[in-house]
Amino acid sequence: MSDKMKQRFAYAFGAFGHDAYYVTLSTYFMIFVTSTLFTGADKATEAKYIGLITSLVVGIRLVEIIFDPIIGSIIDNTKSKYGKFKPWLVIGGLVSAVALVIIYTNFFGLAVSQPSLYLGLFAVIFIILDSFYSFKDIAFWSMIPALSNDTAERGTLATFARFGSSLGANGTTALVVPIVAFFTAMTGGKGDESAAGWFWFAIVIAVISAGSAIITAKFSKENNTILRRQEKNEKYSIVDVFKAIFMNDQLMWLAISYMFYAIANVATTGVLMFYFKFVIGRVSEFALVGVISMITGIIAVPLFPILTRLITRRYVFILGIILMLLGYTSFLVAGNNIGIITLGLILFYFPQQLIFLSVLMTITDSVEYGQWKNGVRKEAVTLSLRPLLDKLAGAFSNAIVGFVAIAAGMTGIATASDITASGIRTYHLYAFVIPGVLMLVSMIIFIWKITLTEKKHAEIVKELESRYKKDENTKL
Repeated sequence: MSDKMKQRFAYAFGAFGHDAYYVTLSTYFMIFVTSTLFTGADKATEAKYIGLITSLVVGIRLVEIIFDPIIGSIIDNTKSKYGKFKPWLVIGGLVSAVALVIIYTNFFGLAVSQPSLYLGLFAVIFIILDSFYSFKDIAFWSMIPALSNDTAERGTLATFARFGSSLGANGTTALVVPIVAFFTAMTGGKGDESAAGWFWFAIVIAVISAGSAIITAKFSKENNTILRRQEKNEKYSIVDVFKAIFMNDQLMWLAISYMFYAIANVATTGVLMFYFKFVIGRVSEFALVGVISMITGIIAVPLFPILTRLITRRYVFILGIILMLLGYTSFLVAGNNIGIITLGLILFYFPQQLIFLSVLMTITDSVEYGQWKNGVRKEAVTLSLRPLLDKLAGAFSNAIVGFVAIAAGMTGIATASDITASGIRTYHLYAFVIPGVLMLVSMIIFIWKITLTEKKHAEIVKELESRYKKDENTKL
């Protein structure tokens, strides 16, 4: 196998572990909190501390978001014999993996016996987790422009990565219920889930995440191209970092468009388990979500290069949003009809990989766009914006799961028969209606403001190469 293919597969495996971790943190951690963390406490106490945990998670993630571009700047200024990305990928992967396992515990019973002490310790561990996860996240996705200048090869790398991401995230969704149930039974628990079951589930994901980061670092190689040689190692203040982002108009508008999409997407995926558990009363069939999302991802990801050649990534993004809106419509009219629900899941999940790749490739190409427009090349700072937005969306996902669980009565030992018509309407509003509106806004902004096409990027690269070759010849 060639070094290029090894790099592609290693990057795909890194994405597999990375997205398995992301969905475990952004979706299933709050399921663990609302279902088993405070088992043994009375209903009022349980609701109170679920609300406090939700507030802590959202608050910490929102505060740390402003530091992501600074983290990108630190990575950009890193010099080591392993390059600037690998050290942070490995260190971030190992520390965040350990922290994930810790937060999937009740801290030796403190969550029930001394909840105030538990909250203080949890805040410290979660800050450590979120900080090192950010280093890993930004380092991983910022590698693409460093591995190749060619749009086609970048597209191939991103396609491999998103294929791995799809398997990681959707495989986790498909297997979370049986894995938790298996370890619940193995540890002597009753029913489908227990604190011990969730703990061992977190260990499985942590090992995969850390291991995949190490594999990616081992088999990837940064290219020292003429464009990358122009990147200067400078110390940037927080104002300078955000100025570099805001001066890149394509990056800024794409960030705004993607923010609306990402928040809408995680608002729905974060509470889909509630849909099966409480709305239609068929939690055992929740694995259908993971199976459908995995199959549609396997089909969609290889289609991306073909579709972009036929209709360009601009129209791939637009078509994807339209299909997801049709998926929301299906959920709203489905009732308990599993056939219509299945159709809704297909329409909702099939475009996700295509939309992500369209956004990722446009952000990646904005590295050269910013270099061309402003004379500054900052790979990690530029690529940090997408993880920043996903973290923002993840924070909202945590908030929405906690809010919906409490507002709709979907906590603790509640069952589908306990949920009122008002509770189901509340669920529909926050899981389908509001996210649908946000996705529509995302599409409008994308159509209105994004002009950085594949053709324009190729012209920019050609112009930059010509400019820098001329400068190097002049110096000689």
